[in-house]
Amino acid sequence: MKEPVVNAGTVCYIEPTEELRARLSPEEWAVLVENATEPPFQNRYWNNHAAGIYVDAADGTPLFASVHKFDSGSGWPSFWQPIDEDRLVLIEDTSFGMTRVEVRARRSGGHLGHVFDDGPEPTGRRYCINSAALRFIAREDLASAGYGELLAMFD
Repeated sequence: MKEPVVNAGTVCYIEPTEELRARLSPEEWAVLVENATEPPFQNRYWNNHAAGIYVDAADGTPLFASVHKFDSGSGWPSFWQPIDEDRLVLIEDTSFGMTRVEVRARRSGGHLGHVFDDGPEPTGRRYCINSAALRFIAREDLASAGYGELLAMFD
C-alpha cells in the first residue's frame, strides 16, 4: 500500500458544484462531498455478490472489481485491492481520536472510505468503501457502458 499523504492540504478534494449536487442523491453527496459514512449493513452493495466493477459515483472512474471483493463482516463493501492504486489517494486521517487512512478518488477528489491492514492475502488490505460513493456496473453491461476493456478481469 502506498504511504498516506500526511499533508491533506495538498490533496484535490471534490468540487461541490450545483451540477454535481443535481447528479448525486443526498446520500451520495453526504459521503463524497461531506465525508459522511453510511450505516453498516444498510447500504446498497455490502452484500452484492454479482460480477462487475464499482465506479466512482461522481465521475465514473473504475475503482474496484467484484473479483477483489470479500465479506469482511463490517457491513460495507470491502476489497483487498483496487483496480489501479493510482486512481486512489490515501490520506492520514486523525479524526474522531483515531489514526486511520482515508481513501479518496484521485480524479474526482471524492471521499470513498478507509483502508485497513486487516484484510485477506495476498495484500492484507481491507478497502472499506461506502456504497454511496460507488456505482455498480454488472459484467454483462461493461461493454455497452464503455468499460469493455475490463472484461478480461473476469476470465
